[in-house]
Amino acid sequence: MTKIVNFIPLKDRVLVKRIDQEERSSGGIIIPDTAKEKPAEGEVLAVGSGVRDDHGTLHALEVKVGDRVLFAKWGGNEVKIGGEEYVILKESDILGIFK
Repeated sequence: MTKIVNFIPLKDRVLVKRIDQEERSSGGIIIPDTAKEKPAEGEVLAVGSGVRDDHGTLHALEVKVGDRVLFAKWGGNEVKIGGEEYVILKESDILGIFK
């Protein structure tokens, strides 16, 4: 698992590292980099503290560090930290957690 030491997302945001897809199709055809879609699957590396409701109660996020998640293909913001590419998402952009 990759570690990010100097970055903590705020509130309901999550830092995710994309997990690369296979470079071959199911039929064995090699897919060039220019034709590949960015994967919408990743590993959670850091999570924010949560979000407060109208009464001031802090609600923690459902995802945690180490979870493998599926997220909206065009959701979040792509960032570079320490030369590596990551995605910062709101928890609501995460569609589910793989078990």
